[in-house]
Amino acid sequence: MRRFPIIASALLLGASLAVLNSEASSQNWRQLLLHEAVSPQLGGGTTRPLVANNAFTFLAPNAPREHQRPFSFGNRIFNTNWVMAPGSVQAFDGLGPMFNRVSCSGCHTKDGRGAPNADGMGPMDSMLLRISVPGQGAHGGPNPVPGYGDQLSERALPGIAPEGTLEITYEELPGTYGDGAAYSLRKPSYTVRDPGYGLMPADMMMSPRVAPHVIGLGLLEAVPEDILLALADPDDADGDGISGRVNRVWNTATNAPAIGRFGWKAGQPDLLNQNTGAAVGDIGLTTTVHPDENCAQGQVLCVAAKTGGSPEIKPDFIEKLTLYTQTLAVPAQRGAGKPEVKRGAEVFRAAGCAACHMPTLKTAAAALPELSNQTFHPYTDLLLHDMGEGLADNRPEFLATGNEWRTPPLWGLGLVPMVNGHDTLLHDGRARGFAEAILWHGGEGEKAKEAFRTAPKADRDALVAFLNSL
Repeated sequence: MRRFPIIASALLLGASLAVLNSEASSQNWRQLLLHEAVSPQLGGGTTRPLVANNAFTFLAPNAPREHQRPFSFGNRIFNTNWVMAPGSVQAFDGLGPMFNRVSCSGCHTKDGRGAPNADGMGPMDSMLLRISVPGQGAHGGPNPVPGYGDQLSERALPGIAPEGTLEITYEELPGTYGDGAAYSLRKPSYTVRDPGYGLMPADMMMSPRVAPHVIGLGLLEAVPEDILLALADPDDADGDGISGRVNRVWNTATNAPAIGRFGWKAGQPDLLNQNTGAAVGDIGLTTTVHPDENCAQGQVLCVAAKTGGSPEIKPDFIEKLTLYTQTLAVPAQRGAGKPEVKRGAEVFRAAGCAACHMPTLKTAAAALPELSNQTFHPYTDLLLHDMGEGLADNRPEFLATGNEWRTPPLWGLGLVPMVNGHDTLLHDGRARGFAEAILWHGGEGEKAKEAFRTAPKADRDALVAFLNSL
């Protein structure tokens, strides 16, 4: 049986970096990329012209034929509802004992984006709560909460108590645009109800996270580290008020430090780690990367529960799941030639949004040919930025501070209402649409936020129209 690569080849990457660096010559990478023409083909060769409620679910059109079958099997794994062991289909049992959802698609419905429950009452359907206490855990990561770990499990197998239930309440914060028009932002507060394993520490830190949409991830994985390091400006040497940083995290698969690029705080280095971490943390499924069940110290019934074997997800299943998440097509931009959308793109750059939401990135040679040597437009720099106190979760994650977040890609967000039936944005879904998301920006995003807030209504509308086109 042919084996499919799941991590970019270091040899190919190194060889191709020389080509990329020769193209850049003495130019700064940031300036080089900012001056690249932006195409409606947001995913480069992986782009499909899709406007439908399943727009995020297709294989990249430039994928070779031999990737079609493993992609389809990866899609099956992504959408499988896992069951407790022993199950009638042994290959798909092993759910829990602690879990949040029974499938990948339970959070990433149609490969799309999650949201808080409409009533704010848990268990949550497509978001989760990271938890920790002050100090550092293994390898510099978050310090787990005694008796609970680093993620709240709102569901558990029969006879086992879940860890608790997340409850969200909102406060409306009124504000006004520069022209006097009113707006309101909703500020969330979080409470864990019915803790199942003792009193939670008073100093426990909480970070709610909605499930992001999963298009184009293979392209983001294939961006050479040299480009990310070149885009970073941790000391704001150029004085523009933007000081993006790379996160330095732990690669559990290779047992070595690495640059982070996935997750809301860039806490995972690649899709193998992202997928296997989600498997054990969200569904309770062990892998060769994470062979231990998701049971915190002292959870006796969890430890004693039946398992689906070791590992519960076979290595070849993980391989195909990872290929699936690497090769999902990126929908093309819609209406790029419309005057309002073109004006919105100009406002986007003039306001300074492109300083963090980099329109263009490049890949070098990658292990998957469909991802190799692509110029694409995700609108992210994959770096950490201080977004101010308003968005702070006050929970560090490796080098990311409580105020810092990885710049989220913007591609595909305009299709989320069609795919997932909502328009909530930001890491915790507090923003109701693009305007509110922009108005929550602070810290390094404060200047761009104010440019939007004080802009004429026509310009504000044009910017929103542009974002909706992505």
